[in-house]
Amino acid sequence: MNIALVILLVSIGLGALLVGTLVARPAIAATRGGKMLAFLGLFVVPVALAAGGTSAHLEQSKQTQFCLSCHIMKPYGESLKIDEPGHLAASHFVNRRIPVDQACFTCHTDYTMFGPVKSKMHGLRHVWVWLTQDPKPPLKLYKAYTNQNCLHCHLGGKPFEEGAVHNADPEIMAQIKADKMSCTTSGCHDVNHDTTNLKNFPKWEKVKEKQ
Repeated sequence: MNIALVILLVSIGLGALLVGTLVARPAIAATRGGKMLAFLGLFVVPVALAAGGTSAHLEQSKQTQFCLSCHIMKPYGESLKIDEPGHLAASHFVNRRIPVDQACFTCHTDYTMFGPVKSKMHGLRHVWVWLTQDPKPPLKLYKAYTNQNCLHCHLGGKPFEEGAVHNADPEIMAQIKADKMSCTTSGCHDVNHDTTNLKNFPKWEKVKEKQ
């Protein structure tokens, strides 16, 4: 069992025990020790549980399985298995250039101080749109895909730094690093999740065995 989950369950049990004691014997709160017990049970433990629960949820929501648990995301999960070098997401997934168990999180999180939190807030927005509207693939990003999501892994790597296309002109590399020439829409890596043509491409079925 996940250690974070164990700690969370123990904390819930402790909080319930403290609150139960206060409810069963309210006179305890009149003493100094009882007031400290009440403070722990009614304030400290709930705050700690909220923080722990949020942390545990954020960790769980990084998992590829979590992202693909929504029906509308299943075609995107299938697109990861396409055995076609020109498909950006699939080539990363099939060739293990990204962690298989955190594939979506690795490529769709802004790598800033509050990037993961902002991404999860967007996730809540996804839920709201799903409940109030009728979205259908292909889905659109809220904003243009930033090169930083690529460069946090590729920057400094030999294939990127010495790539023939990247160095065909001195300005190209500078524009890529400055996010002025998009990795995904400038004509270089513009095929990402082609969910509308899944049947037209072969899949590397061994992916299933290694997940």
